[in-house]
Amino acid sequence: MTEANHEGGRKPATIEEQIKERLKGVLVPGANRSLEGLKLFREVTVSSGQASITLASAALNSEAQNWIRDKVKETCAGLPELKSVEVDFTGAKPSELNEISHIIAVMSGKGGVGKSLMASLIGLSLARRGHQVGILDADITGPSIPRIFGINARPGGSDTGILPVPTRAGIEIMSINLLLPNEDDAVIWRGPLIARTITQFWEEVLWGKLDYLIVDLPPGTADASLTVMQTLPITGVIIVFTPQDLVEMIVRKAVNMARQMSKPVLGVVENMSYLKLPHSGQRMELFGSSRGEAMAKVAGAPLLARFPIDQELAKLCDEGELERYNSDILNDFAEAFLQAMPSRRVK
Repeated sequence: MTEANHEGGRKPATIEEQIKERLKGVLVPGANRSLEGLKLFREVTVSSGQASITLASAALNSEAQNWIRDKVKETCAGLPELKSVEVDFTGAKPSELNEISHIIAVMSGKGGVGKSLMASLIGLSLARRGHQVGILDADITGPSIPRIFGINARPGGSDTGILPVPTRAGIEIMSINLLLPNEDDAVIWRGPLIARTITQFWEEVLWGKLDYLIVDLPPGTADASLTVMQTLPITGVIIVFTPQDLVEMIVRKAVNMARQMSKPVLGVVENMSYLKLPHSGQRMELFGSSRGEAMAKVAGAPLLARFPIDQELAKLCDEGELERYNSDILNDFAEAFLQAMPSRRVK
C-alpha cells in the first residue's frame, strides 16, 4: 500500500493481504477460477520474511497441486518483503469449503415446458450482472444444460472432489451428461441411484464461493425433486409452465410440493406464451390464452415473465450458443427475479 493511501486514512495492507491480492490472478487448472473464488485458502502466515501458504487440496489431483505450487511461488516472488515461499496442501471436503449465498430450484409439473431453458437464462442473466453463478443439472435422466451452453469437456478433479466445467461466460456447470462417454447415452437408473448422484453433485462438487446456484429439477414431484428439496438449503423456487388446459392442476402440484417442503415460491414463468408474427408484429397465442396472471395467483407469487416462442433462441440452444442471446424480455425477467429474491443468506 502506498504512503499516500496510508496518509489518506486507510490502513496499509499487511504482507499476508498483499499475498492474497497477488494470488487472485492464479486460476485453478480446469476450473478457470481463482484460489479465492474456490475458497482454497486455509492459512497465510509470514515470519521473518518466510511465507507459509496452506491451501485445501479438495478436487485437486497431484498434477494440479504441483502446478499451483509453482505458480504461487512464481507470483509471490516479486514481493520484496519475502525471502522464501512454502506452499502446502491440506485435506478438505468440498462441502466444507463451498459458500453459496442463494440456491434457486427451477421446477415444473410436467416435461417439455422449457424448464431447463429458463434455468439457463436466469443463470446467464445473473452472470451478466456480475454475479458468480453455478448451475446444477439435477435432471439426471434428461440432462440438457451442457448442450444448451455448448460444453462437452469432462469435469476435472480427484478422489477428494469434482470441479464443475465453466462455460465461456464463466458459469459453473455440473451435469451427468459431462460424465457419460457419449452425451446421448441413456441413464437407466432407479430412484435411489438418481438421488445419490444428486447428493454427490451437491456435496462432492467444489462450487467454491457462489452468489447463486441454479438447480434444474426434473419434471414432476418424484424422488429427484424430493431429494433436492430435502438435501439442499433452497432459498426459493421458480415454477415454469406453458399456457395449456391442464396448466392449473400442474402448477398446483408444484406449488403444493414446495409448500409441503417449506420452500417459498419466488415466482412463475410462462414459456411459449405467444408467437410474434414477423411482418405485422401481432401476437398469436398458439396454445391458448395466457394463464400467467391466473397461475401467479395460484402460486401466491409474481409472474416473472412471459416468454414467446422464439426461433432465434431455439437456434442458439441447438448450436450451444445460448450465451449470445439477449432481449428486453430476458432483461426484464432478470430484474423481476432479483426483486422477488429474499435477502436471507444460506450456506
